[in-house]
Amino acid sequence: MTDRPSTPDEFDPSQSFQEILSSPLEEQLRAAAAPQDLAARMADELPDDVFDPDPTEFVRKPRPPVTLASLIEEIKQNADKLARDNAALGDVKILARALKELRYAFKIFTPYRQHRKVTVFGSARTKSEHPSYQQSVEFGRRMAALGWMVLTGAGGGIMEGAHVGAGRDMAMGVNIMLPFEQFANPIIHNDHKLINLKYFFTRKLLFVKEVSAIALFPGGFGTQDECFETLTLVQTGKHELMPIVCVDDPSNDYWGKWKRYLQDELLSEGLISPEDLSLFKVTNSVDAAIEEILHFFRAYHSMRFVRGRLILRLNLAVSDDLLTRLNDEFSNLLESGRIERTTAHRLESDEPDARDLPRLTLNFDRKKVGRLRQMVDVLNNEA
Repeated sequence: MTDRPSTPDEFDPSQSFQEILSSPLEEQLRAAAAPQDLAARMADELPDDVFDPDPTEFVRKPRPPVTLASLIEEIKQNADKLARDNAALGDVKILARALKELRYAFKIFTPYRQHRKVTVFGSARTKSEHPSYQQSVEFGRRMAALGWMVLTGAGGGIMEGAHVGAGRDMAMGVNIMLPFEQFANPIIHNDHKLINLKYFFTRKLLFVKEVSAIALFPGGFGTQDECFETLTLVQTGKHELMPIVCVDDPSNDYWGKWKRYLQDELLSEGLISPEDLSLFKVTNSVDAAIEEILHFFRAYHSMRFVRGRLILRLNLAVSDDLLTRLNDEFSNLLESGRIERTTAHRLESDEPDARDLPRLTLNFDRKKVGRLRQMVDVLNNEA
């Protein structure tokens, strides 16, 4: 068998699979008959799909168990690919710094994972005599007294106020390094629970990933960004449901005006759904803000998807009558079937603290997170 003569139009073995997919259709068709090494690279670059010897045909195979060792090995393999890709130095710096920041942050958060935490957002410019600052102090004090740790951006203003209230032992901070405005407040300064970060995106991940609730006080661009990002993560199912409270001071209508904007501009144009407004609460009362957070966890504990089905872990059992009501009122949440009781799945064994909790399971339509929040509200009110 003789080698095929190559032509300028033939498959370029230096191309990545993604480059092939972005090429004109006739080049993609030629690539379908490419040498076997393409199949190996396609499998390497797209690890979710395993290819048989014919690189034009996808074959799904069971994945091996995910272990700490396998994930660390995957990180190493992806790092090695940077050299193969001839990655730009600036890109590699971003990856290296982000990995370094997150590794250290996870190390700091790990001993406190069993503590409920609330993130407090708000302006770094708010003066200590401002009513919102005083509210943040009161909010932090009362949440800490209830056993909740208070996470902030570690700066001044509202962030400082929440830490003043919580005290050093119950305070955690993720500080952003800026050339102006942002220095760690005296409460968290030099504490081992303070993490200094270069990138906003690593910081914002920690603000949401590591907590069970969000409290927002008035602020500028940063506060609005944090508010909308949190809502987006919850609305799209990238983060599980959690209470989100927007706290005005009694003499101000900052969040009230913001909510009216959502109603007048977004809801009226069909850009959000009516039930999306259930994902947050606006109040001018610290009492109401705290009650919203605590009540959210009266019956509800947590949620998890297991093999495509949503499992709601609960602090309280659901009666037959309430289960019937949930199926009657929230059938539009379901892609199929009914809301049913269940027990812990074997894949939940990595969360032993939730093993014995009552559970509900449903085949959830993931586009309806606002409606799911409404069902959780019924559970919390009626269970």
